[in-house]
Parts: sequence; C-alpha cells; structure tokens
Amino acid sequence: MLAVVGLAAIVALLLMVMTQRVSSLAALVIIAIGVALACGHGLGSGKLILAGIEKIAPVAGMFIFAILFFGIMSDAGLLDPLIRRVIGIVGNKPTRITIGTAALALLIHLDGSGAVCFLITIPTMLPLYDALRMDRRVLACCASLAAGVNFLPWTGPTIRASAALGLPVHDIFTPMIGVQVVGLVFVFATAWWLGKREAHRLGLNMAEADMAFAPQLPPGDPLVRRPHLFWVNLTLTLIVMAVMISGLVEPVVVFMAGVVLALLINYPNANDQRVRIEAHARAALLMAGVLFAAGAFTGVMTGTGVIKALATEAVALVPTGAGSHIPFGLGLVSMPLSLMFDPDSFYFGILPVVAEVAKPFGVQPIQVAQAALLGQMTTGFPVSPLTPATFLVAGLSGIDLGAHQRFTIPWLFAASLLMTFAAVLFGLFPI
Repeated sequence: MLAVVGLAAIVALLLMVMTQRVSSLAALVIIAIGVALACGHGLGSGKLILAGIEKIAPVAGMFIFAILFFGIMSDAGLLDPLIRRVIGIVGNKPTRITIGTAALALLIHLDGSGAVCFLITIPTMLPLYDALRMDRRVLACCASLAAGVNFLPWTGPTIRASAALGLPVHDIFTPMIGVQVVGLVFVFATAWWLGKREAHRLGLNMAEADMAFAPQLPPGDPLVRRPHLFWVNLTLTLIVMAVMISGLVEPVVVFMAGVVLALLINYPNANDQRVRIEAHARAALLMAGVLFAAGAFTGVMTGTGVIKALATEAVALVPTGAGSHIPFGLGLVSMPLSLMFDPDSFYFGILPVVAEVAKPFGVQPIQVAQAALLGQMTTGFPVSPLTPATFLVAGLSGIDLGAHQRFTIPWLFAASLLMTFAAVLFGLFPI
C-alpha cells in the first residue's frame, strides 16, 4: 500500500511540475499533505512536515545568504576587472575568443545563476563573433559548457541534492573538486578546438585580424560600484569560499558572516544596505520557498515510510550484481535525464528513491548525489526545454532552439560522460 501511494505521489509530482499546471512550491506542498492524509496521519501530518522543514533549514539558509553575498559582490563590481581582462586578452583570434567566452561564462557563473551568466556573457561576446562571422552556435555552446560544468556548492542542483538526501553540501562537493577540474579541462579544450575549427572554416590564419573594434563590458550602476575595494572584496570572497569548502564552519554561518562583512565594507550606510538586500531578496526567497516546500515533501515521504517501501519494491527489480553500479549508471544517464525531468521533480522526487534502492547494495547516498550532479541540471540545464535558461541562451544568441540543442547537446553529454569516468578513477564510486 505504501509503495503504491509513493509511486502515485512521484508520478503526480512529475506531471504537475512538468506540465506547469502549478508551481513547484505548490505541487510539493499539495502532494506532501495528500500523502500524509492518505497514510492515515491526519492532524499528525504537521509533525512530519515540520521535521522535514527542520532538516532543510540550514540548506535554505545557506542558499539565501549565498545569493545575497554574491549579489552584493556583483553590485560592488568584483567581477568587472576580471571581465575586462578576459575581453582584453581574447583579441580577434577565434581560438582566443572561444576560450575567452568559456572563461567569462565561468567567472560570471560563480554566483550560481545561469540566467545572469548568459545575460552578461552572450551580449558581451556576440558582437565579436558577428564581426568575424563566427558561428553563433559556438558562442552558445562555449557559454553553456562553462556554466554547466560549474556545479558549485551554492548552485541549485547541489543545494537540491543536499536537501533531498539530508547531506552536508561540503561533503558532496569537496570530493568532486578533482572531477570538476577534469570537466573544466574538457571545457577549455573543446572551446579551443571549436575556435580552431571556426578559423579553418572562415579561412582565417591565426594572426589577429585588423579590426578597430572590441566588445565592451555592459555598464553597471556607478552609484553602487566600489572599484576601490576590489582587492578587499576579492580577498573576502576567497576566504568565504575556502572556509565553506573546508567544512570547518557550517556553510550557512559562513555566508551569513560574509553578507554582513560585505555590507559593512561596501555599504556602511544602513539605507544602502537595505536597498542592496532588497535588490536580491526576491531571487533568494523564491528558491528558499521551494526548498522549504521540498523539506515538507521529503519529511512526509520519509516519515510515513513511503520512500522505504518504494525502495524495497524497487530493489527486487535490480539484477543481481548490478546494485553497486547504480552511481556509475546514474552518472552516465544524468545529463539526458535533464531533458525529461525538471530539477525539483528529479532531486526531490526521484533521487531519494534511487538512494534508498542503492542502500542495500552498500552504495552510500552521497555517491548517488554526486552521480546526479555529473549531469542532471548541471551540464543538462543549458539545453533542457524545462529550464528558462535554455531559451535565454538561444534567444540572446539569435539562433533557433533546435539548432542550439543539436549543436551543444553532444558536447555537454561528452563532458558528463568524461566526468563520470573521472569519478570512477578517483574512487568516488565503483564501476
């Protein structure tokens, strides 16, 4: 009975979210309450929901303060000199332009926002691509690759995996740093090769063209920029990231302290601090709301025994000897799964079940989380029809959505596969 209720709940969540009939937040709450009532908990359902919310609170808090911290750093102009340096280096060589595109996207995506990454990277670099008559699909591909491989601890997929399985963010991410380095090497190697191919297609030699033109950094608000504090802000950012990754202090505490210091250093006036917080509060609270709703959902699914019942039934379907290979298999298909499942339905609906199925075979939940992050809405998000970022990339680049997907998906899938095999070689999970 519990397994049937659980299967119905997951199917309902997928249908409600993927058909966009209701928001992710509403779907998670509605189904959580429905499952609790169906399992006979009645008025006691609130305790299950509260237990789930309590577990998710540190993750939601970290996400809120991470958004505020990186938003304040961006407002203060931390990335401006870095962006200008990238633009100044690329010159007019196709290989430098493609590598510069990837580097710029990587820098901008440090705040974890794919939309912001593409809104800055693509308009900045597009005039140079057009001036050299380079293929705009290459621009979209390079930006997508860099953003997709950049699965940082404060990005949406990592936060969701942490919340869904009740795992510390740094425990998931830190062992994967080497895997991410392998992915980034692939990103820049691919960008170089695409640039070289473009130079050959256009009949250009590798000498710089004679052009009195260069892309310009989109202007920021001079009233909130703090260029004289660049080195202070950079030092603060590096310290915050280092302490967070080290795991010595809880991530939410690290980012809370980071936000306070960023405000006091850059905007000592109380009114200015309020304005900066309000500028980024909407994005932070929207995601925090989804996370708390997900906490209610996972709390009910776990507290009622539904997840365990589903896993018990699913274990019987796993062939003998194949159970230990679940993380490897999930890593192989994680990127294509982005085309089928939106992040909320996968991480909060599917991932907990996969983790429970894998447990009897000696597979740790953290391995399942790491396997999912090798592609599910990481390398997959810039091409998934279920994410607004995909349409943003195509629209800003001025190319057809189908053309973007056909050109970019093979490279993103290759990056996901390469990182999966790297994870095996690094001993994160068995093959």
